[in-house]
Amino acid sequence: MGSATFDIGECLGARGNTKAKKFKNGGTVFLHVAQSQGAGLLRLQMKGIKLTNVEGFMKKSDPFFELSCKRDSAGGLTWDNVFRSKVIHDSLDPNWETAVVPLSSLCQGDLDKPILVTVFDFESSGKHVPMGQFETSVKGLKSAETGGSEDMGKAFVLKQKGKDVGKVIVMKAEVAGVESITTQMAATRITVAPAVVAAPVAFKPGPVPATFKSPSNQPTFIDYVSGGCEFNVSVAIDFTGSNGDPRQPGTLHYLHKDGQLNDYEKAIKAIVTVLAKFDSDQSYPVLGFGAKYGGVVRHCFQCGPTAEVHGIQGIIDAYRQTFKSGLVMSGPTDISQVIQTAAARAKSQQQAARAAGKQAYGILLIVTDGAVSDMQQTANAMNACSDAPLSIVIVGVGNADFSSMRFLDDHSQPPGTPDIAQFVQFNEHCRNSDDLSAATLHEIPTQLVSYFQRNGIQPLPAISREDEDIVVDMEEEDIDLSLDFRDDGDIVVASGGVKVQDTFVSGFGR
Repeated sequence: MGSATFDIGECLGARGNTKAKKFKNGGTVFLHVAQSQGAGLLRLQMKGIKLTNVEGFMKKSDPFFELSCKRDSAGGLTWDNVFRSKVIHDSLDPNWETAVVPLSSLCQGDLDKPILVTVFDFESSGKHVPMGQFETSVKGLKSAETGGSEDMGKAFVLKQKGKDVGKVIVMKAEVAGVESITTQMAATRITVAPAVVAAPVAFKPGPVPATFKSPSNQPTFIDYVSGGCEFNVSVAIDFTGSNGDPRQPGTLHYLHKDGQLNDYEKAIKAIVTVLAKFDSDQSYPVLGFGAKYGGVVRHCFQCGPTAEVHGIQGIIDAYRQTFKSGLVMSGPTDISQVIQTAAARAKSQQQAARAAGKQAYGILLIVTDGAVSDMQQTANAMNACSDAPLSIVIVGVGNADFSSMRFLDDHSQPPGTPDIAQFVQFNEHCRNSDDLSAATLHEIPTQLVSYFQRNGIQPLPAISREDEDIVVDMEEEDIDLSLDFRDDGDIVVASGGVKVQDTFVSGFGR
């Protein structure tokens, strides 16, 4: 009927964690991303007893069953099918084989959560006929387990339009990979005190928030994103003289006449593509550092004619326009001012967001070719800004010695100061987009959660959006490619597809 490809990061970054795409031949598919909760498996074996035949004269039904969990979707509470058994042909007393179902999908780890068991008569047309249903829970299934005997006293009664249409016996219901049900039931009677918080984090006294979770179940990055936490990405670019003459081919800032991207542009496009998934308005301040204007070295200046640009192409355009602004590439490499500027912006945006009942978090991307000139000054700036809702991703381009940048990544002074920096050497990850994404986002989730938890800020309730409020994208058409597999291990696009000279492609090459 059609197919659509989604990027999980883009879905997670979208409002309500939901994206939609329209098929070329009609129809729309919606994808909602939710955090996996709970662990363990349910091994379930059931048997039907004297089911009412719905097949017709001289035939018997072909029963199978489905397990559904209750979800709070855009349209309200709905039953969502998570498992379908195999079909037992020509039987009104079907003995289904053991089903193995992850508890994370069946009940999100909540053994009391309602489960709907529905029995159908299989039809090859796909219009399966309902034979009855009953509602229970994992604990209910466990309580009804007969251990293999046909104990009718524990059987579930199938109902169809208010009538009894047979019974279902739970022959086996084993829960593995979680605490015993007895232990879980006992745990529900334990009250967790809000003072149970690991040192050295200090919380101000006051009422326990309604969303308080015990330390064993702390809020996660997904919780904050699902609650609508808005990401604000800033980009800072190194214009120091160590990058070389931008008019000379081979230098890091060389602007190709044929539209190819230089190393800075490749890094910006690749990294911002990852971060942009969590920035809904796609508006970015672009800053520069390390250049002279009017004979004065500027360690933080605006790139492009506007304070913010739109989209990745807007960043590239602002970067290129900077070379026409009369700058003189100079030095030293001082990133302390761009850090302070980004931190002040992040604090202001979070304050404004909180006043409006929302949340905001800043990400500063610094693209540079080498070491900072004053390590201690930079470390001090990071420490001074460690109380801001900000993560700093430093991307090294070229092949310089980046040992000092790695030091900044690991540096924390004084002890206990939150780590807000992450260093990524672009050349080590530029041939694999998944590897680059992992390196870029490696520390951001922990840093975000750490900031909000230090300040006693819990995630907002997950955003739910109605289908009509979701922007629907058109699914891209398939692209036919012809590939040559060479003896040296390289894979070359022989024909088809699109020009890839200015795109970030993974999977090609050795």
